[in-house]
Amino acid sequence: MSSIELNLPRKPDNLDSQSQTKKIFNTFYAKQLAYPSNEVDAVIGFLENKGFDKEAAKSTGAILLQQAKIDGLKVFELIDTLGGLNKLQLSFTVAQVINFNRQRISSLGFRVDNTTTPVEARNLVG
Repeated sequence: MSSIELNLPRKPDNLDSQSQTKKIFNTFYAKQLAYPSNEVDAVIGFLENKGFDKEAAKSTGAILLQQAKIDGLKVFELIDTLGGLNKLQLSFTVAQVINFNRQRISSLGFRVDNTTTPVEARNLVG
């Protein structure tokens, strides 16, 4: 006898208690967050307009959306607040939010070059 192969998804084997238990324990620490598409598009568009790459805007936007949801802040209020910052202030703020949401083994930072000339350098005659 030949078996019939169909292009249909398999029925889940939820007949035993193991599958339900595995599902509970596999997603125990995973918190699922959902965002409206207009908020996602607004955050990504905002970050792209501020000079972020497409991929950087997506990943940074996901973290900002997550933090806004955790803090109970409306995303459009967050965008309005961040809109008043210059590039350096925005980079510092985003780095702080990302550092808060990542593992503690490393952190992001940036260096601003000192443009002032020390007094000793001006007194040297060449």
